[in-house]
Amino acid sequence: MDFGRILTAMITPFNEDGSVDYAGAKKLAQYLVTNGSDALVVSGTTGESPTLTKDEKMQLFSNIKEAVNVPVIAGASSNDTASSIEFAKEAAKIADGLLLVVPYYNKPSQEGLYLHFKAIAEAVDKPCLLYNVPGRTGRNLEAETVARLAEIPNIAGVKEAGGDLGQAAKIKSLCPRLRLYSGDDALTLPMYAIGGDGVISVASHLVGNRMQRMLNSFESGNVERAAKIHRELLPIFNGLFITSNPIPVKYLMHHLGLIDNLVYRLPLTPPTQKEREILEGLVNEAE
Repeated sequence: MDFGRILTAMITPFNEDGSVDYAGAKKLAQYLVTNGSDALVVSGTTGESPTLTKDEKMQLFSNIKEAVNVPVIAGASSNDTASSIEFAKEAAKIADGLLLVVPYYNKPSQEGLYLHFKAIAEAVDKPCLLYNVPGRTGRNLEAETVARLAEIPNIAGVKEAGGDLGQAAKIKSLCPRLRLYSGDDALTLPMYAIGGDGVISVASHLVGNRMQRMLNSFESGNVERAAKIHRELLPIFNGLFITSNPIPVKYLMHHLGLIDNLVYRLPLTPPTQKEREILEGLVNEAE
């Protein structure tokens, strides 16, 4: 399945009492699809997945799948292979694809990573995207390991968030079949230029249409215009990470009236006053 170019890693709206705001999630999903998102990634890091229960995740998948006519990709794994397989099987009944993160905290070997992802992918019949984010997991999924995993037919792509364009290019070279998505908004265009296929984005909550124009410009051969849009968007790309994601983007979605409540689940907390001022200054950049 072609998930498109701009895949938004959705935030999860909460009610004032901290419960999931499913109606708000559906409304936000529809907004994102009409503003540049080709697909939605639900219950990833940006969706505060570590604090969502299994039932909440399943309800989110179902509600958002009902609300939009674009692919819905489920954040469907953890650092335990057995429970990841069990959860992925359930998520695959609803979602169009699965996002599988490198196991965090337990720091497996490359062989362990290979066997972990192989076991999950072979247990489901939906496309799987590998997610490499060493800054959060403490372990890098190496290009050679991705190449081994590319032999599994339903492993369809990689979200590469290691910040290493050399590794990204190597993955594309070794595994031309796989879709290669940037996991860093600021590297969307550079990764596209080395053969990437798009981005799994936070900034697309705010500037999805402008990101589409940037990639359209590049594809049409107007590299100078693409680079200009990229430079214009850099303050937003960087500003959304002045503190831990998804604190900034969730604040701005509330500030702009796109979600009803500014509620995070601990251990995440709202931005400081200084951070709020910086973030509100980004709104003009987003227009």
